[in-house]
Amino acid sequence: MAVNEVETDQKHGIIDKIGGLGQAIIGEIETLAGVINADPLAQAEGEYNVEVGTIREEIEEDLEKQDEEEHPAGGSW
Repeated sequence: MAVNEVETDQKHGIIDKIGGLGQAIIGEIETLAGVINADPLAQAEGEYNVEVGTIREEIEEDLEKQDEEEHPAGGSW
């Protein structure tokens, strides 16, 4: 594996980790903005983004654990 490939993998992993967390943070900000501006649609969208961000984080963690596990005979079962 070339050095560039290793760096790309590391950067990609960090970006994936920030993705779910970033979406949750943005959702919290949208929720607060909706409350402050008395905009129920913005508040609901923020709450939705918080939920999606949380689910993305859980899925990313599960995928990382799955990749780390050894599979018998090289299968993915």
